[in-house]
Amino acid sequence: MRADRLLSLLLLLQQAKSRQLTAEELARRLQVSARTIYRDLDALSSAGVPVYAHRGPNGGIALLEGWQTSLTGLTQPEVQALSAIAAPGALADIGLSAALQSGLIKLSAALPVVQRSVAEHARQRLHVDSSGWFQGREVVPHLEVLREGVWQDRKVWLAYRDFDGVASERVVDPYGLVIKADRWYLVAGTERGPSVFRGARVEGARLLDEGFARPEGFDLAGCWTAWCQRFAERRASYVATLRVTEEGEAALRRIRPSGEHERWGQERCGRDGARTVTVDFERESIAVSQVVGLGRGVEVVEPAALRARLEAIVADLGAVYGARDAARSNAGAAAAPRRRRGRRKAAS
Repeated sequence: MRADRLLSLLLLLQQAKSRQLTAEELARRLQVSARTIYRDLDALSSAGVPVYAHRGPNGGIALLEGWQTSLTGLTQPEVQALSAIAAPGALADIGLSAALQSGLIKLSAALPVVQRSVAEHARQRLHVDSSGWFQGREVVPHLEVLREGVWQDRKVWLAYRDFDGVASERVVDPYGLVIKADRWYLVAGTERGPSVFRGARVEGARLLDEGFARPEGFDLAGCWTAWCQRFAERRASYVATLRVTEEGEAALRRIRPSGEHERWGQERCGRDGARTVTVDFERESIAVSQVVGLGRGVEVVEPAALRARLEAIVADLGAVYGARDAARSNAGAAAAPRRRRGRRKAAS
């Protein structure tokens, strides 16, 4: 509705304070055309809102300095969305769960009576639980230090151990914290530019007295999205060729991303009903951990090193469980004559 868009436009300009926003930027954020923005600005001006625009390469749109509205204008869907927010463990990790609860209480008290019932209605019908099944939250012992560095714009000394177990020490500029699937990550400036550190791999952290200046125009969400895209593109690749039966392929589909499934379906089945597929496991250790649990329905064709490693695991398991089975069989065989002698004595 246009009324909602006018209010959103007004609040965007108010949030920007004295900084000028271009019509293109406002159009992008409100998902309308620049022409629509100009029409809405005329409507606001006609309603007495002191909005002005400067033309030229350095121009833009802004409110009169010092002017602001006390109108919040929350719509019913917005009230429903805000009321459905739970107190996730992420906020508890950084000491903000109580602040969220008190903030929601204040928000509810500030709402009109009609919207309070809408909020309670939504709260009882939608609950957000971001935790995963059957796995505990990662322990991040130095999260408080990282949070203080982020909040205060102060440099932090880190002792870090990467995925391959390589330990290092460095001083970073902590820009922000990100939580993804119950895992904390630190986005920080380094000598090579912004980098990402997994919180659980931080083995030591110390807040330094020296501060730092955040890069002009830095956006945490945008930086994280760009890093994730680069990570996906440059991730390690470990391609394996597998021979799978129908049951083996079904098991493989359950543990592999759905994007791979269509490619497998293009491979022809042999006379025995099995087909040969390729899978990118990222690393050999991941390939071993996944394939070993798939049973006889999946056989590694290549690389030879992966096949040899699985053969060694099978041999080790056979030595453990085979020896125990043999011991139990021998014990049972030795006990049988004794039981027969015992029965003969009892009969006599």
